[in-house]
Amino acid sequence: MAKTIYILNGPNLNLLGSREPEKYGRATLKDVEALCRKTAKDHGFGIEFRQSNREGELIDWIHEARANKAAGIIINAAGYSHSSVSIHDALLAANTPVIEVHITNIHARESFRHHSFVAMAAKASLCGFGIEGYALAIAGLAAMTTTNKKS
Repeated sequence: MAKTIYILNGPNLNLLGSREPEKYGRATLKDVEALCRKTAKDHGFGIEFRQSNREGELIDWIHEARANKAAGIIINAAGYSHSSVSIHDALLAANTPVIEVHITNIHARESFRHHSFVAMAAKASLCGFGIEGYALAIAGLAAMTTTNKKS
C-alpha cells in the first residue's frame, strides 16, 4: 500500500481559475488535484487532497495526518500562512516532513505576505511556480523520504 501525502489547501483556493486569474492563473483546484494525483502516483504515493476556508478544519487534518503516520504534508495555507500560529504549532507537532507551497511569489507581493508561520515549521517552501509548485513539492518530498530511508 502506498504511503499517503496530505495535500492541504487553505482559504479561497476553492476559487482558483476565477479569482484574480492574472495572479493565480486559470487552473482550477480540480486541475491542481489531478496534477497532484498523477505526480504522487508517479512517485509511489497516495494522497489525501483537501481544501477548507476554516482554520480549525485545516488543523484537524494536520492532526489526522499525524495520527495516520502520513509520509508528509504539503500545505498551501493561503492567507493563514501569514497569520496562524495555531497551524504553525500543529505542523510542528505533526512529526512528518512539511512542504509549504504558494502559487504566487509571496515575496514579490504585499509586505504582510513576506512572513510565513508555515515556513517556520516546514522543511522547504516553494512559491511562484504556479500550480507546478505542487508537483515540485511532491517530487521534493519523494527525494526527502528516499534520502531518509538510505540514511
